Amino acid sequence: MAGGESEAERRAALLREITGEGGFAFAASAEKAAAGDLRAAEAAREMAWEQLHSGPWSEVGHAWRDAYALACLHVARLRLAAADRRAALRALDMGLIMGGNLLRADLEDAVARIVADSSDGDGAETGEEAQRWREGLDRNRDIADALKILPKKSLSCKEIERRSCISLEEFICDYFLRESPVIISGCINHWPAMTKWKDIQYLKRIAGDRTVPVEVGKSYVCNDWKQELITFSKFLERMWSTVCPSNLTYLAQHPLFEQIKELQEDIMVPDYCYAGGGELQSLNAWFGPHGTVTPLHHDPHHNILAQVLGRKYIRLYPGSVSEELYPHTETMLSNTSQVDLDNIDLKEFPRVENLDFMDCILEEGDLLYIPPKWWHYVRSLSISFSISFWWRKTLATSSAQHLIFGSTSGPGLRIQELGKPDHM
Repeated sequence: MAGGESEAERRAALLREITGEGGFAFAASAEKAAAGDLRAAEAAREMAWEQLHSGPWSEVGHAWRDAYALACLHVARLRLAAADRRAALRALDMGLIMGGNLLRADLEDAVARIVADSSDGDGAETGEEAQRWREGLDRNRDIADALKILPKKSLSCKEIERRSCISLEEFICDYFLRESPVIISGCINHWPAMTKWKDIQYLKRIAGDRTVPVEVGKSYVCNDWKQELITFSKFLERMWSTVCPSNLTYLAQHPLFEQIKELQEDIMVPDYCYAGGGELQSLNAWFGPHGTVTPLHHDPHHNILAQVLGRKYIRLYPGSVSEELYPHTETMLSNTSQVDLDNIDLKEFPRVENLDFMDCILEEGDLLYIPPKWWHYVRSLSISFSISFWWRKTLATSSAQHLIFGSTSGPGLRIQELGKPDHM
């Protein structure tokens, strides 16, 4: 859409586009919804929802995603007028999660108004709940206990190198350019999240009524794995339902901080993510109880994984051994290994038995650098809240080396030229 258009003009143009794609019924319902008809608003949202699920997500046109957001705005406005705050907030969250970008600012503004007008609630916390939360964060601190639930040979091979709050120059020279993993400690202790998120009532107050997508099941390669949309409070209640792996609930790889701005204020993008003229690709939350597993897989980008709450076991294999890790042949899972490290079938996957790997237990306050294409397996040892910062370099390696050393004849670091924004 052209810049400078009013909200009414954007919405009118969207309805014309939807009508041009055969969405006459949606346009008619949306116009009735704008006039105050709640049933028409719900009907429009249902029509757009059906279009979103008419085929693969990648093939859904942007117009129908924007149409879904528009319908969510109508539903939220009318639900709020009927004093149904929670239903209004759920509609807006659904628009943020499933809708397009055209009306995203409108959705965010509507959420902000509802949140600003809401009371903090009674903030009641039972002693039992607080105790369970603390115990959940403290699970498996003893290495002997942790080893009982970890894959065979864990913590017996090569440990990932650990450094304390190294400079950006050291990170680039010693790890980024070499694409070598490293744990960096002591760099995020100043984040408000490091203290605020330890308080379950704070999380409930900030996000309790918000709707979030979660994964249910041991991992995404299991047959009984599924996805649900539930409130953040309901998700927190499920932290204690960990006896059966098929019921494990995990808020995984979700851009939570785009959706809930108040939580975004509690964190910062680590400076290391600007290495190589870094361009941030995504910032995702990984939050769940002990026992959640991300199976062995690799990603295309540089990754800093920040451990804010709890502890995780992580195992890494270099990309050079990809064939020995038996990647799935299906396109959708081609970055995921067929090997279940928790129960390795050596008859089917014999080459994996003697492979060297690096591993570690990631503690609160640690950052782990995972280079592109490095395979990694992750298991939560306690209630755990992690954040992944994916970025890609925009400079060729030779250019990055030139920026670090100034010239090929000698060192001459110019960190300010590595793409770090002025406001960071």
